[in-house]
Amino acid sequence: MLLDVLNKLVDKGNTVIVIEHNLDVIKVADWIIDLGPEGGDEGGYIVAEGTPEEVAQNPNSYTGKFLRKELGLE
Repeated sequence: MLLDVLNKLVDKGNTVIVIEHNLDVIKVADWIIDLGPEGGDEGGYIVAEGTPEEVAQNPNSYTGKFLRKELGLE
């Protein structure tokens, strides 16, 4: 349901920025900015950015590791 709402907003020409950890949302994004590498004092740095496929290929991205499986790239 959330993805339907987000897609309707995009279809109407809106820019949508989402902060999310759910891979179902992340894998359909046009562009990802992956922050990390950890949380708190160990995070806040751009680890990877790009399309879901590009982030999935970044060896420094924890998100990319899980996206590889989700996108069937392993």
